[in-house]
Amino acid sequence: MRFRLPELCLGTLITAVVAAPAVASPALDESSPDPATVDPTLAATQPAGTPVEFGVGLRLRNVRVPSGILELFVERAAGGASNFGYGVELSRRRGTVELVLGLEFERITVGEGVWIQKDKPVPTNEADYVLAPEHAPGEEKLGWFTIDFTFLNHTPINKYLAVRYGGGLGLGIITGGLWRYDVQCHSSATNNAPDPGCKPSMLNGGMGQAVGGPVKYDLPPVFPVVNAIIGLQVKATKNLVVNVEGGIRTLPFFGTTVGYFF
Repeated sequence: MRFRLPELCLGTLITAVVAAPAVASPALDESSPDPATVDPTLAATQPAGTPVEFGVGLRLRNVRVPSGILELFVERAAGGASNFGYGVELSRRRGTVELVLGLEFERITVGEGVWIQKDKPVPTNEADYVLAPEHAPGEEKLGWFTIDFTFLNHTPINKYLAVRYGGGLGLGIITGGLWRYDVQCHSSATNNAPDPGCKPSMLNGGMGQAVGGPVKYDLPPVFPVVNAIIGLQVKATKNLVVNVEGGIRTLPFFGTTVGYFF
């Protein structure tokens, strides 16, 4: 069949996401004029002489896409997608405005099983049987390494807590791969009950007939990263902050960052 899972479940979601990247404040430029001379209303949040601070951070994030969301784009998904990422951040902060350069790696896990394209019912049409890494050639795993720039603003609640929000853009470089069998399903298979009729016969008693060997999805080497973030920042000490945040990182995410400013 001509159905290509990642183009629908990654590419379509990417193009469907609407980000709202924050615009850099003049306060980011040390050579810029005093904020109060540009806009007097900014004087309270970016007072003249506010120092520039630099920081480093460690981040941990989890991206989850429930099968119900995936099934907006496919007739049947074998399960939701989930991935954990970890990375580092380099930050430049002046007053309430922060520019963050993030480097992150995530392992992307897609549910093993039968995926059926919309308007391509089985057994009339072939199905994709997506393979978990342990069943893929060489146990190949799918992941991506990302680099992104994010502009963030902070609205203080008190001297220890602030609302954190902003957006940005970046690039993700695909690593590893995702494999499938193209399967001609048994006559007993239906869209609502594709197992075991669409499961390849060589995998634990399946009744489907694999059309050839396992096939690697032809993924583009680079994907755009679109950030839209909202969360809370806890100022544990003068220099140490803890961020708890969520939003869109091409796909929905939730995570935390621990940062230290010098």
